[in-house]
Amino acid sequence: MKITKTRLLALAAATAWMAIGHAAVADELSIMASGGAWQDAQRKAWFEPFSKETGTKIVEQEYLGDLGKVKAMVDTGNVPIDLVTVETATVLQGCDAGILERLDYSKIAPREKFIAGSALDCGVGLDAYGDILAYDPTVLKEAPTSVLDLFDTKKFPGKRAMRKFPAQNLEWALMADGVAPADVYKVLGTPEGVDRAFKKLDTIKKDIVWWDAGAQPAQLLASQEVVMTTAWNGRIQNAIDTDKKPFKIVWNNQILEYDMIAIPKGAKSPDLAYKYLAYISQPENNAKLASYITYGPVRTDAASFVAADALPKLPNAPDHLAGAYLVADTEFWGDYGEDLVKRFNAWLAQ
Repeated sequence: MKITKTRLLALAAATAWMAIGHAAVADELSIMASGGAWQDAQRKAWFEPFSKETGTKIVEQEYLGDLGKVKAMVDTGNVPIDLVTVETATVLQGCDAGILERLDYSKIAPREKFIAGSALDCGVGLDAYGDILAYDPTVLKEAPTSVLDLFDTKKFPGKRAMRKFPAQNLEWALMADGVAPADVYKVLGTPEGVDRAFKKLDTIKKDIVWWDAGAQPAQLLASQEVVMTTAWNGRIQNAIDTDKKPFKIVWNNQILEYDMIAIPKGAKSPDLAYKYLAYISQPENNAKLASYITYGPVRTDAASFVAADALPKLPNAPDHLAGAYLVADTEFWGDYGEDLVKRFNAWLAQ
């Protein structure tokens, strides 16, 4: 068959359109995070600059951090996301269960360049944040001095809000019962220690308002439904700086944690996911998040890139580590988390 010049041009055009179509699919990256001010900050610090630099379209999704949602995707073979933010308390569980991919750090950054505990097999750190206590001084006239004041209902009567999750609450319960921070996980790793933590939580159970989403603590304080609340430091600082709320943060006995990001098994664009991870793991880029929400970088060489006005507000600022604090033990929660979640949910139902 004779191929005319017109037909050749038509074939070339069709091939070009097919290539464009394939490129469009390849250059779409779906990221699922936990919403609110934190996701807004990621959008400004990372999503939008990465998209502008690479031409990649970022598709955002939100969830409450429930690993079960990701497991359902993986189990059915329908994984519409490429990256998912996860907590240190759940990333090891997801790794052991085969829900998350084991990361190749040669495609991201040298593993030794991250703060200890923030570069795990199946999750790489995004930021360092503090589980803190917050209150409104216009409502609570006497200032609490420790997160453990949650358990002092005589000195601080009224409702207090805590996250509906065992991590952090069990550690604080043991510290409020006299366990030194250095011994918390050793004690919590025993049946007697678990019983002791729940017994301490029993003392305030009727006074607790439970929260699930990170935006709720500031809302509960603003509506005066509670006199104090646990929270992620950046959400409260955002309410102070952006919404001009009069809230105060109590750093003493904070629990220091890392937000992580992972690739779920079966992700449709793993190469593009790695490209994004490498981008946000560059020290100058890792530091950018602190300009939009007061969470610290996880790269050991990123501090010099943090905006000067953000540094004093970070959870790992020297002043905020001067008192008692606890670094969350990711391995502990990887080993015991599933059982403790079941125990916590049963306790809630009692």
